[in-house]
Amino acid sequence: MSKTVLVVDDDPTQRRLIQAVLEREGFSVSHAENGDAAMAHLASGAPVDVVLLDLVMPGLSGQDTLKEMRTRGFVQPVIVLTASGGVDTVVKAMQAGATDFFIKPASPERITVSIRNALSMGDLKGEVERLTKRAGNRTTFADLIGTSPAMTLVKRMGERAAKSSIPILITGESGVGKELIARAVHGGSERAGKPFVAVNCGAIPENLVESILFGHEKGSFTGATDKHLGKFKEADGGTLFLDEVGELPLDMQVKLLRALQEGEIDPIGSKRSQKVDVRIVSATNRDVAHAVSQGRFREDLYYRLNVFPIEAPSLRERREDIPALVEAFVRRFNVEEGKRVVGAAPETLKLLGAFDWPGNVRQLENAVYRAIILADAPYLQPYDFPAISGIVAPPPEAMTATAVQPDLPAVLQAAHAAMARTPAPESPVRILDDRGHLRTLEEIERDLIQHAIEVYAGHMSEVARRLGIGRSTLYRKVREQGIDVDFKEAS
Repeated sequence: MSKTVLVVDDDPTQRRLIQAVLEREGFSVSHAENGDAAMAHLASGAPVDVVLLDLVMPGLSGQDTLKEMRTRGFVQPVIVLTASGGVDTVVKAMQAGATDFFIKPASPERITVSIRNALSMGDLKGEVERLTKRAGNRTTFADLIGTSPAMTLVKRMGERAAKSSIPILITGESGVGKELIARAVHGGSERAGKPFVAVNCGAIPENLVESILFGHEKGSFTGATDKHLGKFKEADGGTLFLDEVGELPLDMQVKLLRALQEGEIDPIGSKRSQKVDVRIVSATNRDVAHAVSQGRFREDLYYRLNVFPIEAPSLRERREDIPALVEAFVRRFNVEEGKRVVGAAPETLKLLGAFDWPGNVRQLENAVYRAIILADAPYLQPYDFPAISGIVAPPPEAMTATAVQPDLPAVLQAAHAAMARTPAPESPVRILDDRGHLRTLEEIERDLIQHAIEVYAGHMSEVARRLGIGRSTLYRKVREQGIDVDFKEAS
């Protein structure tokens, strides 16, 4: 997504010259012939990332325009231009909130560097604001990225639920951002600013679940050398986010239910119960209702947690949000890695929008991270995503020639189309199922053993050696998984 620069200057020739420079660098350009027109453009809601503002104009001057922008809450970085005027004029503009200035006429390099510096400063401010909100547990639904119908519904339901203490169960595939929704629920509630404690129930060893959730007293069991408060006590007064709640053992589900119903916990080794004031938001990527029918999850706990369900959509259900997500990730990784990538080229966004993203937003985030590290051009190109596009980055000399080859994106698109027509070799052992999710380890192992037996013509010694296991282990796995082998030929 290209960045938009608003050029505010009463000289049409100057506007056209600056436009030519910026468009050659991949920026979009909007025009305003005076301060009043600039304010009207900003008020219209049209996209503006940077403002180039002439200080001397008839009507509303550049200085007054800048003051009016800040008064009305427009925070876009402003670079002031002047053909005359002394140092005092520029100093006043900088004090009013301008980020940079240059004297007309300026070289194309000076204009480009100034704009990229302003964008980098904007990225830094945005990242600081995001981290400050997260650290203060004040993230809200306004901070969640996405305007698609599916995401708009999530925001609307979440905002309503946040205003009460109703238990919320967030469902959705892995990587869709369930914890972000939980943080927004907390930040939009009266508990904002108070503790938000997240615990992944699927990552806790079974013998430590009770201690981690409810705490323990010193000396209550072997290894308990100190008193431990537990997650419930840490979240007292705030919100406890139970991620992958469906992974809790059945005996812990009973104690969790009591804690929710009575509002009190029993730390291991404690002689008395402790009152806690905790709002519960839970999440799972599994079908908990199915687990209830199979007896793997308590029905009473399920109904206690699932009072207000929110389903987080997969990324393929909200493809229209991909450009905004990519832009946000580019801003963040620019700050973290010290890069100056402007955004993603149109053909890159088209490529990313057509991909199914089985790993959802988390997969997109990691793909953009890798692309930012590899990127040498101002805009991310399809070859920066080789696992998706199938296009290998051109050699350095071709990269240098990019600046003088305006039709390069078309060449890349043709290469991508050619790659798409070439069928990729299919792996004999599938890692993903038909929906794009990981198959179970048992299924993958069975197919791998079956494939190895076929490749090595039933010679079990060679199969075991290639798989790196003993023959007895191999025979046991063959029997357990019901693999059809002619043992007369095995040797």
